[in-house]
Amino acid sequence: MTSYRKLESLFARLSHLDQATGFLHWDMSAVMPEGGAASRGEQLATLKSLSHELLTAPATKDWLDVAEGEDLDHWQRANLSEMRRDWLHASAVPGPLVEELSKACSACEMIWRQARPASDFAQVAEPLGQVLALTRQVAEIKSQALGLSPYDALLDQYEPGGRSAEIEILFADLGAFLPGFLQDVLSRQGPAPALPQGPFPVAKQKALGLALMRNMGFDFAHGRLDESLHPFCGGTPDDVRITTRYDEQNFLPALFGVIHETGHALYEQGLPAEWRHQPVGRARGMSLHESQSLLMEMQACRSRGFFRHLAPLLAGEFGGAGWDGDDLYAATMRVRPDFIRVDADEVTYPAHVILRFRLEKALIAGDLDLAGLPSAWNQAMRDLLGITPPDDRRGCLQDIHWFDGAFGYFPTYSLGAMTAAQLFDAAGKDIPSLAEHIEAGRFAPLLSWLRRKVHGQASLLSSGELLRQATGKRLDAEIFKAHLRRRYLN
Repeated sequence: MTSYRKLESLFARLSHLDQATGFLHWDMSAVMPEGGAASRGEQLATLKSLSHELLTAPATKDWLDVAEGEDLDHWQRANLSEMRRDWLHASAVPGPLVEELSKACSACEMIWRQARPASDFAQVAEPLGQVLALTRQVAEIKSQALGLSPYDALLDQYEPGGRSAEIEILFADLGAFLPGFLQDVLSRQGPAPALPQGPFPVAKQKALGLALMRNMGFDFAHGRLDESLHPFCGGTPDDVRITTRYDEQNFLPALFGVIHETGHALYEQGLPAEWRHQPVGRARGMSLHESQSLLMEMQACRSRGFFRHLAPLLAGEFGGAGWDGDDLYAATMRVRPDFIRVDADEVTYPAHVILRFRLEKALIAGDLDLAGLPSAWNQAMRDLLGITPPDDRRGCLQDIHWFDGAFGYFPTYSLGAMTAAQLFDAAGKDIPSLAEHIEAGRFAPLLSWLRRKVHGQASLLSSGELLRQATGKRLDAEIFKAHLRRRYLN
């Protein structure tokens, strides 16, 4: 048995452990009673500790070194590279610290679930401080092992090869473009058309979401839809779990939450089955993952044609008159600064991400004390969008990420938005009738294109090279800006 084959066997076991961890997270977010939090934290910490022990065993490095000289094909060579990357991240951090951070994140997340609706940052400040302190330790250790800044060492976990210096250039460009563009858009907006009013029963909203998921290509033999406090996509490629949250007075957040998470799920379901439990078979980083959700949500399904397809579906589900596709489009695509990231329009959304990127960098560097986070958040909102959150629920408590230890994740959202615009632009050139397909509710041509260009590539290529092969160029913010001008100024 070659060293490479030994590594394949090891990483298959690690994949199974990681998938079990993922389902425990899904259960914790969707259905677990509050009283299960402490034991769930222990379970997650044990699984993560076991995975860490397996990956960092002395034999692993020997196998990695020997496998470099073995006869491997293109996919196997890429798989070996991903294996080494996983090993470098894991071997840098002591096992006890991995377990301690896992327990701290689980405990903090459960307290956040109570603090957020109560708008009580003080309630979660201490456990968040513990998560932050441990995350800083991990960042510093990985910084030395990987030769990166502490923040970039965290970013690399979510965006392989991503560097904050490059992101800062992209975000500075967007930050310079958006304020003037936002004012142009706001000055041209007319009054919003009147839409039918609720209530919109949750059961009917869910039925509509399920129908759209099926139409988009979601395989219900290998996935399901549930509810949670924060919409997300989890599970495994063979059992994808997505969630949304419902508001009986406004059906749009849940509907587009479902569409967004279905974009994630389609990526997972489209990954190559023959590499299912190997690192090269995973999705290629979170900017690509976010591009798949935003391509469906913001590119395909925020188009005028999609709303013309949607209007009769809404009339059939909710009844009543006034379901006009053009009115739906005009009302839904209105731009206005808002406190909540997940409800933001695509013009103001990048400001939400830039804010979080800057704040989490400052937190990791120690330039921002945790006690000053709420006021720093509110000041950044005033500077970037001209609005001030009235409470912490609509401010620094709104997202789960930091409370679950996910520092370095946020920039991938706007990188994903830019990537989505570039991929959709290329798909439209390859499929000249794409707009007509979407207006008719036919997603199969778009999904087939994504299967070939993105999903089936898994982690064979870097994010930049995958995008270059799919679109002919690396990430280009001008394509995203051109998309915004076409949609909001024409």
